[in-house]
Amino acid sequence: MLDVEVIGIEAVADAGPTAVELEELCALALSSAGISDGHVAIEFVDEDRSRELNRAHRKIDHATDVLSFGVDGDGHSAGPRELGDIVICPPQTEDLREAVVHGALHLSGMDHETDEGEMLALQAELMRWVN
Repeated sequence: MLDVEVIGIEAVADAGPTAVELEELCALALSSAGISDGHVAIEFVDEDRSRELNRAHRKIDHATDVLSFGVDGDGHSAGPRELGDIVICPPQTEDLREAVVHGALHLSGMDHETDEGEMLALQAELMRWVN
């Protein structure tokens, strides 16, 4: 079973998708990569926090739209699998729904910076399905 925790949804509650929709999008993206169980946290942060995380983990000193932090990447864990965290900065993000899909695909092990376009092609296909 996939457990998706959404943190800080109140920051986008007026104009954004619901927590249930975000959970479903995350599950769709992960299932497309063959992952059907584990825990994922989706957290909405402000630009200062996004910048801080981007600087600490990627050595890039500005806020960004979405960051993903995988935990049990190889699938082996002593307890329930901890897939990782998706951190989204709404002011930096054009489409919150697509940011969730993008982050989940990264947690599945995909990387658009090193593949030959497969991740972004799958992301575009998934977004066509849900739009």
